[in-house]
Amino acid sequence: MSGQVDESCVLVEGPWTHRFVGANGSRFHVVEAGTGPLVLFLHGFPEFWWAWHDVLPQIADAGFRAVAVDLRGYGASDKPPRGYDGYTMAADVTGLIRALGERSAMIVGAGSGGLIGWTTAAFHPKMVSRLVVLGAAHPLRLRAALFADPRGQMAATLPVLRFQVPRYEHVLAKDNAAVVAELIERWSGPAWTLTPGYADYVARCREAMQIPQAAFCALEAYRWVFRSALRLQGYRFVKLMQRPLVTPTLHLHGELDTAMLPRTAQGSGRYVIAPYEWRLLTDVGHFLHQEAPEVVTGEILRWIKD
Repeated sequence: MSGQVDESCVLVEGPWTHRFVGANGSRFHVVEAGTGPLVLFLHGFPEFWWAWHDVLPQIADAGFRAVAVDLRGYGASDKPPRGYDGYTMAADVTGLIRALGERSAMIVGAGSGGLIGWTTAAFHPKMVSRLVVLGAAHPLRLRAALFADPRGQMAATLPVLRFQVPRYEHVLAKDNAAVVAELIERWSGPAWTLTPGYADYVARCREAMQIPQAAFCALEAYRWVFRSALRLQGYRFVKLMQRPLVTPTLHLHGELDTAMLPRTAQGSGRYVIAPYEWRLLTDVGHFLHQEAPEVVTGEILRWIKD
């Protein structure tokens, strides 16, 4: 079945423009709306740029250049066999900012895209003027919680630990990516799963994960996190991430998030010496931008207009 899906499935028409941009040695698919200061949106797993389809036009209407990207390995972007480490993914983001003709950008990241947002702001502080993180702890908070909270964050991470199994990408893609549907349901707040938009969203994410190589690439980023923990590269990453963030950061989290527990994310502010704000959204799970798009859009605009 997966052979029948190709990248055209993510080129959804709407009040935006699709284009391809070369950055950091790869070709990225970006979706753009509006003009003004650049706001770059980074989706999480198991999503693609469509994660932001509700938010993008509203940010554009408010006087910004809103750009959502398919991250390396996802959607219609390149799917190289390597480069799923924190360093390269952060360099993808800064390369994109430059390729889009800007010196810096405001970054909004959800889930694993939020982890990339934290990393980019830590490694390249001059290039990130504002940061909004949804459903993602600071990487060092996450690392600490995995060790310190075995019944909490470690248990919540079990579905992701399965990604370490060799060739698990075949499990992820089989039966029209049925595992994608299971994970989205597991990590969502119950109210959203009853809405008409939910089924459409799950169907689109399942389809995008069946694009050849997408499942393998999506898992590689998670594999790097665990592989690097025992290696020099990971030790260096941790050292670099200890630099305090100088980017004003808004941190939104769903009270019902079962992928990244609120208590794991909550201590992230200790890594930020710039203005930092934490907001917990009630009755919302891991996919805040889908479950409460109006609230999230309002919060993003409040933060980037300051």
